[in-house]
Amino acid sequence: MSTIIIKPYDPQWAAQFELLYNAIWPHISETAISLEHVGSTSVPGLAAKPIIDLTIVVSNKDKLSNVIEHLAAMGINHIGNLGIEGREAFTRLPGYPDHNLYACVAGSQPLRNHITIRNTLRERPDLAKAYSELKYQLAESCRNDIDAYVEGKSAFLLSLLKHSGFSEAEISAIEKVNRKPES
Repeated sequence: MSTIIIKPYDPQWAAQFELLYNAIWPHISETAISLEHVGSTSVPGLAAKPIIDLTIVVSNKDKLSNVIEHLAAMGINHIGNLGIEGREAFTRLPGYPDHNLYACVAGSQPLRNHITIRNTLRERPDLAKAYSELKYQLAESCRNDIDAYVEGKSAFLLSLLKHSGFSEAEISAIEKVNRKPES
């Protein structure tokens, strides 16, 4: 198990996204609506694990099979939803900066979560600062336990979604998906 490392914001993350975008987009542009930079590296000033998160947005579920085919031709393999319904995950593009690649249907809950959090943190530097501080604290206290680290961020992110207009039903649905089954 590797140690959780949080780094101060690095402007190179935007350049790394552009590098990945330029490598992937030409192969999916006829099928996808967009390729979004999401996650903490997409927010100027926000501390993050130095891994670029990208989400391919498609108009409907039928388009996902085309994306999977085009990515496979590039050496990027589909690895399933990893327990998050509505979000498909892929292996990394070899030879490029560390990244996580996903695909979501426009309007889906996982995409709405990512875009809302990204946009809110971009618009609210005070919240980005508070989130950075929380991430540093969790990285220190959770060290090698990524599940505890992720769980520790949940309350902050859910409150952010709630204050961004998500309904109680939507928040409950997200909590249910994120809840680990009892052992």
